[in-house]
Amino acid sequence: MILVNTDYISGKELEMLGLVKGSTIQSKNVGKDITQGLKTLVGGELTAYNDMMNEARVLATKRMVMEAENLGADAIVNIRYSSSAIMQGAAEVIAYGTAVKFV
Repeated sequence: MILVNTDYISGKELEMLGLVKGSTIQSKNVGKDITQGLKTLVGGELTAYNDMMNEARVLATKRMVMEAENLGADAIVNIRYSSSAIMQGAAEVIAYGTAVKFV
């Protein structure tokens, strides 16, 4: 499966199959939440939350690819990511794009 954030793939003619997406809501455990809260007092990167968001993007991407594979897609073009806070310490990540088949 080819994944790109452009609306084309060089040298390929594309047949659009439709929108595909994958999402997840992730949170860290209370212990991590407390340590990251204390980290805000001194500043710096909140690595536990950074890791959480990276894991969420990977899972959302995997779910989007599974949806595209179910449509018989060869690639997903114009991929975008969006995230939003659901509650303190939890975030939703959605990955979406257009599933395409090579002509």
